[in-house]
Amino acid sequence: MNAYTYFSRAFRSRQTQTFLQVDDGATYTYADLERETARIAAFLTGLGLRKGDRVAAQVDKSPQALFLYLGTLRAGLCFLPLNTAYQRAELAYFLKDAEPRVVVCRTQSTKSLAKLCSETGVPHLFSLDEHGQGTLADAAGSVTPDFSDAVLAEDDLAAIVYTSGTTGRSKGAMVTHRNLTSNGQVLKDSWRLAENDVLLHALPIFHVHGLFVAMHTALIAGARILFHRRFDAKAVLAALPGATVMMGVPTFYTRLLAEPALTSAAVKNVRVFISGSAPLLLDTFKEWQSRTGHTILERYGMSEAGMITSNPYEGERRGGTVGFPLPGISVRVATAEGRALSPGEPGEVQIRGPNVFAGYWRMPEKTQEEFTADGWFHTGDVGQWSADGYLSIVGRAKDLIISGGYNVYPKEIELVIDALQGVLESAVVGVPHPDFGEAVAAVVVQHDDAALDEAAVIAHVKSQIANYKVPKRIVFVKELPRNAMGKVQKNVLRDLCSES
Repeated sequence: MNAYTYFSRAFRSRQTQTFLQVDDGATYTYADLERETARIAAFLTGLGLRKGDRVAAQVDKSPQALFLYLGTLRAGLCFLPLNTAYQRAELAYFLKDAEPRVVVCRTQSTKSLAKLCSETGVPHLFSLDEHGQGTLADAAGSVTPDFSDAVLAEDDLAAIVYTSGTTGRSKGAMVTHRNLTSNGQVLKDSWRLAENDVLLHALPIFHVHGLFVAMHTALIAGARILFHRRFDAKAVLAALPGATVMMGVPTFYTRLLAEPALTSAAVKNVRVFISGSAPLLLDTFKEWQSRTGHTILERYGMSEAGMITSNPYEGERRGGTVGFPLPGISVRVATAEGRALSPGEPGEVQIRGPNVFAGYWRMPEKTQEEFTADGWFHTGDVGQWSADGYLSIVGRAKDLIISGGYNVYPKEIELVIDALQGVLESAVVGVPHPDFGEAVAAVVVQHDDAALDEAAVIAHVKSQIANYKVPKRIVFVKELPRNAMGKVQKNVLRDLCSES
């Protein structure tokens, strides 16, 4: 079934109900949602796009950006969300690889994207700013809002979500309509969302957390959304009395804890706080309990599978764990060969279920590598079970760094640094950070005749890749520490960067 059709079953009988309440004072009903997504779907198909064609969007958060996503689903097209921090080299790769028929960008990026679209063969470019204005709004605004949802199979492609590549090449996770609907329904049921709920949404919508997890659960419930264009601790705190549910990354909670006005009275109407996208520090978990009287519900997921496990809505929400497998999803902690391990034994987290993606876009060999012979997906995360069935994520086999809720792979940054004249080699690690959870740090070995400094390396990296991937510190060494097998000892480097 078309994911949009599935979502709409909850709200098509309640058209006058408020859907979005935006932080600038604008409001949109579910009837507005139906009308605007119909315009987008009709406009895109009117351009000649057909089932499965890709629509790429690198735009700021706005109601119209959300309508673009949902209208794309409604038309049976494939949505390609792109982080607004991506730079030209990254965008060039995505456009060449995914071959979208339409790109929608921020108004200020139109000139640079026009050249890139021409180079990569993209036939249609439109703009959309943070206020929902631009050439897309102008063109679609005159279209008659009359559209019948595309009839689709569950395994038809709904989105491609690019994940940073451990070898420097990003992989496009192919997400199906079944992936979206099954996971959204399970989360709605597990977290008890209902039509009388009000979700505070301050997450970005180019990311799985904000676009899929938060938005889909609210849509399936027919709930109301307090729609904040960006996270601002004071604004969110002021809005919390009107909310019943909040979803956020750990950084949201640490910044709210820094606000003196955060008290149990300020959050008395909220029934559940949910955290994900990065590990929640136990200190944050405990301080939130102490300050607010609420216990944060932490869950675990990834781009390739949506949400996988969750602490319980009812029962003990255990700090330092990500709870139990969600209904219908199988999780095992196993050796690389697939032998299941006992509680207390760390091993790779492997999963299967209707939430697991269809594979990597145009990478059949990589897709085959990432699944076991008996059909389980290798998450690359290291976990262990408690005796009573709680899962803890204790490491990341693929050296993933999660900074402020965003995934950062060291190899991608190392390739950029190594290309800088004067650099012999580099190694990138994550180090603890009080706000972002982890910060990116780089250890650099330069040629004997080079005279690089920290500012020069950071400036070079900043010109090439998204800002959240840029190292916050550079440490220069004469050589990288290696073990007997020649492998760089990143544990030593983490200690070095933490102490420097």
